[in-house]
Amino acid sequence: MTQAQWTPTACILCECNCGIEVQLGGDDGRQFLRFRGDKRHPASRGYACEKAHRLDFYQNAGHRLTLPLRKKGDGTFEEISWDVAIKEVAERLSKVRDTWGGASIFYYGGGGQGNHLPGAYATSTRRALGSIFKSSALAQEKTGEFWIADRMLGGATRGDFEHCEVALFIGKNPWHSHSIQRARTTLKEIAQDPARTLIVIDPRRTKTAEMADIHLQVRPGGDAWLLLAMLATLAEEHLLDTDFLDARAEGLDEVLAVLRGVDISDCAARSGVPEEQLRDAARRIAAATSLSSMEDLGVQMNRNSTLVSYLHRLLFLLTGNFGKPGAQYIPTTLVPFATGDGGKRSPVVGARIISGLVPCNVIAEEILTDHDARYRAMIVEATNPAHSLADSQRMREALESLDTLVVIDVAMSETARLADYVLPASTQFEKAEATFFNFEFPDNAFHLRPAILPPPPGPLPEAEIHARLCEALGAFNDDTLAPLHAAARHGLMAYGAAFMQHVIANPSLNGYAAAILYRTLGPTLPTGTAEGAVLLGLAFRCAMDHGADLARAGFEGPPAAAALKLFQAIIDTPTGVVFARGQWEDLRPRTPKGRIKLALPDMLAEILALKAPEINEDFPFTLSAGERRAFTANTIIRHPDWRKKDPQGALFMNPLDAARLGVETGGQVRLTTPRGAATVTVEVSDTMLPGHISLPNGLGLDHPGQQTPGVSPNDLTSLQDRDPFVGTPWHKCVPAQVQPLSTP
Repeated sequence: MTQAQWTPTACILCECNCGIEVQLGGDDGRQFLRFRGDKRHPASRGYACEKAHRLDFYQNAGHRLTLPLRKKGDGTFEEISWDVAIKEVAERLSKVRDTWGGASIFYYGGGGQGNHLPGAYATSTRRALGSIFKSSALAQEKTGEFWIADRMLGGATRGDFEHCEVALFIGKNPWHSHSIQRARTTLKEIAQDPARTLIVIDPRRTKTAEMADIHLQVRPGGDAWLLLAMLATLAEEHLLDTDFLDARAEGLDEVLAVLRGVDISDCAARSGVPEEQLRDAARRIAAATSLSSMEDLGVQMNRNSTLVSYLHRLLFLLTGNFGKPGAQYIPTTLVPFATGDGGKRSPVVGARIISGLVPCNVIAEEILTDHDARYRAMIVEATNPAHSLADSQRMREALESLDTLVVIDVAMSETARLADYVLPASTQFEKAEATFFNFEFPDNAFHLRPAILPPPPGPLPEAEIHARLCEALGAFNDDTLAPLHAAARHGLMAYGAAFMQHVIANPSLNGYAAAILYRTLGPTLPTGTAEGAVLLGLAFRCAMDHGADLARAGFEGPPAAAALKLFQAIIDTPTGVVFARGQWEDLRPRTPKGRIKLALPDMLAEILALKAPEINEDFPFTLSAGERRAFTANTIIRHPDWRKKDPQGALFMNPLDAARLGVETGGQVRLTTPRGAATVTVEVSDTMLPGHISLPNGLGLDHPGQQTPGVSPNDLTSLQDRDPFVGTPWHKCVPAQVQPLSTP
């Protein structure tokens, strides 16, 4: 019997998208039989964690949508043809546009879990409709960090963890949530080297915290006081890198004036961390030759999240940890999505829009408010806001109230059940896909993974769906595209010149560039890579913005020539390609003056106004609603059998709390928050602080033919619990009460 060949692709269960190889087989040849890390991948270099081995539960879960669906008057769905679906969706959305304006059509999606190219193609459909407002999961997590980083440094930073002396993770458990390449290997290397130090700030003793040299077990929601005390220690003990600050920063005096007024002992008490322990951590950071640090959802979906992002940056900047090996850097990216902006506002609530994203916690209000500018239609793509956004009940009400809801997805999600039309998409292994979370330095890689399976009859790749919608909306036609089709027959160089002339230089067409690339260049690309056509436009932009970095990676020449070389290499290399090679000595802030801006007046004012939240005696527990564990990955895998551990999604609870309530592991309790209630199973764990409880993310999904295990965390969260600056939710700090129901 001949062994199946190994086929390169990528894992899709976290932002790293590690390169993997799979063996396909089974009766239909579509089963994922074996997995291994791909040693040829330039970023992950053969690394893969256990989650990748469960990807067959995504590809072959038995819940596929196969034909477009239209909701009937009685709330059930009927199958329709693609021609009918495209025609009717275009007509419905055009009517909304013509009646209320394109701004009333809202787009949610465009990325997440390695499914990013649809977001690029959706820009064409949105342009045809005049849709200008959008959001995605990033607006639940990262917009505060983006806004602060853009104002202070001109771009979001990452850390060189492979070479740092001190690694700091704030509200981050990379053993399970990764976000850095080769996460577990890197963590082990740091923890086992006596010359290096691992510092973790987290209320829970996670796997990463167990490995740490210093675990600052902060009180839930107390991170701002902890970081403020550490910064004040640096100022009080004269531990700043003054040479670095004099050469590269401005605003130090204003920052020091605030820090010198901080009561360190009081901040330590409010944070729950002993003062001497946090002082020792600050001293260790200041003494290190290099610090790499990362904040994540533990603080970004928590109280004072935007302020914490500011304090975090002050911590590594005041100690000189930017622009040198082992420290923070601004990476060269193919797509500059992590921008600050912040000048625009949402039409109804007036919420600050960061990186072009409306805050998720105001979307329902933007829809349900009786206002002429409210959103009246939505396109939801490859995501599930009815489950994944705060206050699921209110979000469902908002979605049901829309004039038209169109969902593009692989499965019949909770959101799809509310839709007027459901358009079935190819899975991530049935089309070309890529990740745009490319943040390495000095070498940064990009991986376009070709389709390794054809889709079953019915589903289409999102690129094809958007191209058909654009054609139905009159954005372009065969005559418009004829010069590009002709040029494509003469090779990439001829096509590139024609594309610049007929599309980029043509205001009536350049807004549809993504769909036009797919329609005209896509058919000429190697089998399984057609959806990668949009990358040509992105390569042109990258070559114009970062020509020197591309040249050092081998893509030299004028921008057009460099872009064509880069695009060809991406298409021809199914295991990933290094597209940019930076130099540490060239790293500078991307601010208008080229200097670090330390003093942000609104953040300094926030420090002075910082106060502890009021205690709600009716809800004495603090719930972290949605924690990453060994087998959670948002909702991309709906089949419950994929979880080898914690299949019920237990509520973690400290032993003292469990004893006081009279519950044991396996017992059930009634968990109640101001917004909802659920019955959950308890797991007693000494990793939790007293008063702190947690539920995993990614559970509470419906799956055909199986009982749905676990709790949907957003049935328990509130839209009103959000950051005052950027609207990110406080999912990690939900007031709760617990009542025992039974013991095992």
